[in-house]
Amino acid sequence: MAVIPNQGSTGGGDAVTLTGSHFTGTTSVLYGTRRAASFTVLSASTTATVTPSGHGPVPVSVTTPGGMGVVGSFYYLPPPSFRLTPPPAGPLAGGNTATLTGLGLYTTYEVLFGAQAAAFTVDSDGQLTVTVPAAASAGPVTITVRTRGGTAGGVVYTYLGSPSITVLTPDKGPVDGGNLVVITGTAFSYTTGVIVGGTPVLSWRIASDTEIHALLPAGEVGPVDISVITLGGTATAADAYTYLGRFAVLGGASVTNTGPSEVTGDLGVSPGVSVTGFPPGQVHGVIHITDADALQARADLIATYETAVAQLPDADISGDLGGLTLTPGVYNAPTSLALTGTLTLDAQGDRNAEWVFQIGSTLTTATASRVLLINGATARNVIWQIGSSATLGTDTAFTGRILALTSITVNAGVTIHGQALAIDGSVTLDTNTITRPW
Repeated sequence: MAVIPNQGSTGGGDAVTLTGSHFTGTTSVLYGTRRAASFTVLSASTTATVTPSGHGPVPVSVTTPGGMGVVGSFYYLPPPSFRLTPPPAGPLAGGNTATLTGLGLYTTYEVLFGAQAAAFTVDSDGQLTVTVPAAASAGPVTITVRTRGGTAGGVVYTYLGSPSITVLTPDKGPVDGGNLVVITGTAFSYTTGVIVGGTPVLSWRIASDTEIHALLPAGEVGPVDISVITLGGTATAADAYTYLGRFAVLGGASVTNTGPSEVTGDLGVSPGVSVTGFPPGQVHGVIHITDADALQARADLIATYETAVAQLPDADISGDLGGLTLTPGVYNAPTSLALTGTLTLDAQGDRNAEWVFQIGSTLTTATASRVLLINGATARNVIWQIGSSATLGTDTAFTGRILALTSITVNAGVTIHGQALAIDGSVTLDTNTITRPW
């Protein structure tokens, strides 16, 4: 004789088949002391029943005109309960493993994520290991576990779309690292890591689903990829961030100073060997004379210069820049440019706005001229690529990174918020203040 299946819910309602003999004329089927919700005698050896509610193990008995006999035992199982071990989210493609822990899971016969059935393994009465199925769209779904003891649900799993990176602010910074960058994009809520140029960031935090704040590690001069790793996938933005060098002043042949100049950032020369005038000039950084750092800085300068030369112009420009207001772009001057008065660079609210001035020959500023940055413009994003030499007139307030093929002459009282970098010739200073802008 047998009771098939011999387990079911405490709430009853399970279909159970009894097999035995002499079932003809059955008048009652009991589960413990409770009558079956219903029964049907299919033959002398088979009776179909529906269980009543109950608890624990009970005998199953059948009463016929010939008497009462016990067919077997039925075990009432408690309803299951479970929770999802973090993380409670994953990619649309599924395939990742989720662990459900709880009680009454041993007789699980189905696990659903929304309407999708999941493959699973019963590890114990308290644990299931589940392979998450794929989903058609991002969003939350309810996990349902069905067992012989009943059904449990109410636990939410979230399918995540792939992340994307829109912009980094700022998108340039020091090769030393340590600066804070805001990464803007989508689907960042379940970020597990941020990589810059192959190196994990020093620290990061999720500000929102569209914003991550990251403290960048040190790197090598030049552009690098940025990757954001989430439970929904990985987004990589190629060449999204540019590491900028340590040098505020670099000469190819020499660096010469007169008076109490102040240089914030490294100062160097390569391949030349002459640096004079420090003191009385002060360098708030390191002086490099044809050492490995200076040699690398010159190579980086040449690469940056050539990149600037290669950019396609957005507009031609000539004559005197004084009185102009220019929005971001690449401006090409086939010969020389002058600056008398004020040149205004308007970022229009974009902190990553860039200006490249391609100057075929020389740049000369008049006394007390200035470059004014407004609406979020930053000095690190202004490049002056000069095919010959730059001469900054007395008391000029200059802004940007001067990349001169030959030489740079900085007259008395000039301030530069940027860099003065000469590839082949000399940088000549005279009572100046030069501050590297990062």
